Amino acid sequence: MVEAKVAPYGSWKSPITADLIVQGSIGLGQVELDEEDIYWLEARPTEGGRNVLVRRSPDGQQTDVTPAPFNVRTRVHEYGGQAYLVHRGEVFFVNYTDQRLYRLSPSQPPRPITPPTESGFRYADPVFDEARQRLICVREDHSRPGQEAVNTIVAVPLETNDGGKVLVSGNDFYANPRVSPDGKNLSWLTWNHPNMPWDGSEVWVSPIQSDGSLGQEELVAGGLEESIFQPDWSPDNTLYFVSDRTGWWNLYRWQGGQVQALAEMEAEFGVPQWVFGLSTYTFESADSLICTYFEKGTWHLARLDTSSRQLTELKTPFADFGGINLAQGYAIMGVARITEPRAIVRYELASGNFEVLKSASQLKTDPGYFSRPVEVEFPTENGLTAFGYFYAPKNQDFSGPNGERPPLLVQSHGGPTSFSSDSFDLRVQYWTSRGIGVLDVNYGGSTNYGRAYRQRLNGQWGIVDVDDCVNGANYLAQKELVDQERLAIEGGSAGGYTTLCAITFRKVFKVGASHFGVSDAEALALDTHKFESRYLDSMIGPYPEKQALYKERSPINYTDQLNCALILFQGLEDKVVPPDQAEKMFEAAKAKGLPVAYLPFEGEQHGFRRAENIKRSLEAQLYFFSKIFGFEAADPVEPFKIENL
Repeated sequence: MVEAKVAPYGSWKSPITADLIVQGSIGLGQVELDEEDIYWLEARPTEGGRNVLVRRSPDGQQTDVTPAPFNVRTRVHEYGGQAYLVHRGEVFFVNYTDQRLYRLSPSQPPRPITPPTESGFRYADPVFDEARQRLICVREDHSRPGQEAVNTIVAVPLETNDGGKVLVSGNDFYANPRVSPDGKNLSWLTWNHPNMPWDGSEVWVSPIQSDGSLGQEELVAGGLEESIFQPDWSPDNTLYFVSDRTGWWNLYRWQGGQVQALAEMEAEFGVPQWVFGLSTYTFESADSLICTYFEKGTWHLARLDTSSRQLTELKTPFADFGGINLAQGYAIMGVARITEPRAIVRYELASGNFEVLKSASQLKTDPGYFSRPVEVEFPTENGLTAFGYFYAPKNQDFSGPNGERPPLLVQSHGGPTSFSSDSFDLRVQYWTSRGIGVLDVNYGGSTNYGRAYRQRLNGQWGIVDVDDCVNGANYLAQKELVDQERLAIEGGSAGGYTTLCAITFRKVFKVGASHFGVSDAEALALDTHKFESRYLDSMIGPYPEKQALYKERSPINYTDQLNCALILFQGLEDKVVPPDQAEKMFEAAKAKGLPVAYLPFEGEQHGFRRAENIKRSLEAQLYFFSKIFGFEAADPVEPFKIENL
């Protein structure tokens, strides 16, 4: 065994390069079964972030289903989600460029079944209505310039190209339209401003009439203070759903007009519905379902006997799950492990054996370069505790000098109502394999820890999240695991807001990296898309009544308090957080004399999808940190201008 070389933290040579991350990695999602064929979406950075539908046939052959330049992605709610459906070999999908629904039959080119772009229609979350030979889906109508989009549930004929017949309307948002197996009923999820679906939402059901319209609508569960997730039908036409009515997202069913609890426990069977198509359970039979839940820092897979309501855990090596599809005796699901990339697997329910069908990365790196996460619970404000995952520097070829402690990069996730898990992330390993520790913080407001934890952020965005990131960093420094004088923070979107607040209103970090982050909360309230247009009502307060508070929470208004170096990354086509927010922050830091750099990217939106831009932002951030923290990066980086350095 070769003895590790002693070198300054941050300067270690690593095989986990930015090239490896973008060239060898793809995004995997939206796994579906159609008889014996398995389908999934691949987001390919090397193809400009294009989402390609892939089919795996029973003989193991994998084939691209959607040809270039089609990009399977919907813009409903801007974040999209479930953008395709497969039914007996026929594929129906939304194309990103024109947002039209397309029908793709075997041996034929895709053909549109909804009107041209000028209609202003966008579609998402399609299901097949077998009895009436049509699609039922969510439609978002942007045909009225200057007015808020109108969301409905519509029935779309397979041939006529008429845009769809409205079945359900009147509320601000809809999701999860689902036809019962006998074709007699439709269920759906809905909510209204100012709520987000995880604040308060409702599940409704209605009989489908002989002419295809809906009959009397009936509220099943939910309300302003109850969040419903994934309403779905069992094989015997019983409606199941997840509700947080007890303070935790647990499983329920609606039977005989009554709501019955199935597995009450302090665990989360739901996740925040930022995109369409999310699921945490599916049915084995009318008497059994397979589900995933998060409890005490860990994801679990289990079988629920729906008659006895007995929950039995199925032991797996997986750290995270991304949707489940069942066939006879096995599950097809997206999974992640602690030291291996995300993958789609075929998992045998009886034996626990599994086969990797597709991996997100062809990575063949020795695990000696991988850091394993340790969940930490640390004290924070008001006598509470918060959570995070700490990754210590790890590289089998290097060790740090005696007496030197490593820099720490605190990661503040987006959302902010989202969460970080301990599943393998090459971008985390990019830092740790170079000698930089990472703390991935699940600050107050994050999901997976119950409704009360999620609501810690109510009225407190820019305070609680910042406090938890600061206290997490200080906790590790006090434990002498990291260098108190070399603390960095990064985040994207809402995490970028937390980052900018932290380096403006606190004096703990020496450098911040904002990826399309919010610097002006008031501007976000005035200029963002419908889905999030009232999101800040709960996190800061109703606007304009609380305008003074919005100004008080906006880093752009307090640039005189900026106290450390800053690098900003921004997509120039971002509709969620417009580029001017990053540009104003850059100019302010520059005028104050702080080291600052701004890297804008043509063609990128809210989140980078192109390989060259993902690579550039990773390498540029490392280069910037090296200049601030005083270490020599092992790999050359194309230089860029850093003001005031």
